[in-house]
Amino acid sequence: MNSPPETPSPADRPGDAVSDAGLLTAHIQGDPHAFSEIVKRHRDRMWAVALRTLGDPDEAADAVQDAFVSAYRKAGSFRGEAAVTTWLHRIVVNACLDRMRRKSVRPVADDELIEAAERDTHLPDQTLEREVSMEVSAALKLLPADQRAALVLVDMMGYSVEDAAQVLQVPSGTVKSRCARGRAKLAPILSHLRNRSDLSRVSSAKGAELRDG
Repeated sequence: MNSPPETPSPADRPGDAVSDAGLLTAHIQGDPHAFSEIVKRHRDRMWAVALRTLGDPDEAADAVQDAFVSAYRKAGSFRGEAAVTTWLHRIVVNACLDRMRRKSVRPVADDELIEAAERDTHLPDQTLEREVSMEVSAALKLLPADQRAALVLVDMMGYSVEDAAQVLQVPSGTVKSRCARGRAKLAPILSHLRNRSDLSRVSSAKGAELRDG
């Protein structure tokens, strides 16, 4: 008597046939491959958030690793009240903020390392955009952690204020306030970037590529 065919893992199905929530459910139910597919789908986005928030590639890599380990272990706590991507962003942002608070110092970034890391994550690499991006990264390091996280999500990643509020678990008004205070502090530092369209093009291009990637 032939054995019944083995039911394929959701992670083995082609393309994006299985939703993130479906993969997370499969992981909770014991599928050994489902969480690896979630990591594959979202690691570049998580890395970009961590890199912009921490400004240091090594710290960002450690924060992403911590975040995915935490997500793996806490998958059962996901209640579907937000998208899986929002849940993951929340975990990685918290991992970044925890690192910043533990060190109690602002991270010092190696600009060449950040530039190389951004190329590896398929971010835009036109010369002008790289130059503007590096200056913005350096300026972001001067902001308090909460303002930096809000600006990374809204201005660099292209999240709406409402979505950023879900990630940060604060009211939308708080996100707006943090962004406004952060932009006010950045304005004199970046005043030489007079062509605002260049700056917005960098941010919007990054947000679009990361959302689509």
